[in-house]
Amino acid sequence: MPNLDAFAAVVEHKSLNRAAQTLNISQPALSRKIAQLEEELGVLLFDRKGKKLELTRLGQICYEYALEVAEMERKLLQRFAEYRSSGKSITIGASLTTLQSTLPDLIGLYTRDFPETDIKAITGKTHEIVTLVKEKKVDLGLVASKIDNPELTCVPLFDDHLCLVLPSSHKWTDKPSIDINELQKLPMILFSKGTWYRILMDELFHRYTVYPDVKMEIDSFEAILRLVSTCNAATLLPKSYLRQTVLNNNDLVLRSIPELEETTRTTSLLFGRESMQSASTLRWVEKAKEYYAAVKGELG
Repeated sequence: MPNLDAFAAVVEHKSLNRAAQTLNISQPALSRKIAQLEEELGVLLFDRKGKKLELTRLGQICYEYALEVAEMERKLLQRFAEYRSSGKSITIGASLTTLQSTLPDLIGLYTRDFPETDIKAITGKTHEIVTLVKEKKVDLGLVASKIDNPELTCVPLFDDHLCLVLPSSHKWTDKPSIDINELQKLPMILFSKGTWYRILMDELFHRYTVYPDVKMEIDSFEAILRLVSTCNAATLLPKSYLRQTVLNNNDLVLRSIPELEETTRTTSLLFGRESMQSASTLRWVEKAKEYYAAVKGELG
């Protein structure tokens, strides 16, 4: 019975007008809700004497029931909050790029101190992750972008840009410098269309009128790195993912092109109103902020 809360508000405010203001709906809309509840129950809840409303005996019984339902809902939400605050569960929505480049580090960082935490991850495109956070289907969002939304808190973690990655046997490995225009018709394996980094790549190519020979489009960073050497092709990947161990293990080299620094993106954490977050969510945010502040300090 979705109209019970509206009925209880009318009883408590003793006025349709004041109750409508509290519920942020119009008075006619509130009157319809009451009428619908009466029709559903098959009883009159109020005696209407002009503008005055008086509870009937059945209305009093209904109000007592509405209070019991509200109390049960409060206890249910409290139990959920207690479970979350215990640090046993956290659900993260991560974009395709952050899932591969950033989330593993953050999971390792958090579980080092809270090893019993049950961490779940949902992946999707950035706009899908934003929607999941807004709809409270995940506790946190991790995206390669700054998000300006009045319903959400956006915590920037670090800036990142694309780098050129080549097989160690590539003819450009020892080239003193590489110009952006040299990427014209260069065989490349790129991330799939629709992600932030692929959008940045395509915008960069268009800006400099450079069009590589795209051999493959793949969602997985790991698969791209393996195929780069196999196919003797190049790729563009975010610097945050390209640790030296990753390059060494795949027999790859990293090359800088000044124009690629124009592809800078900010990786951020997203969550709803801070007062509504569990202790585990807020701990995750604080640990991530501390970690990347320390990394920035070491580099700077």
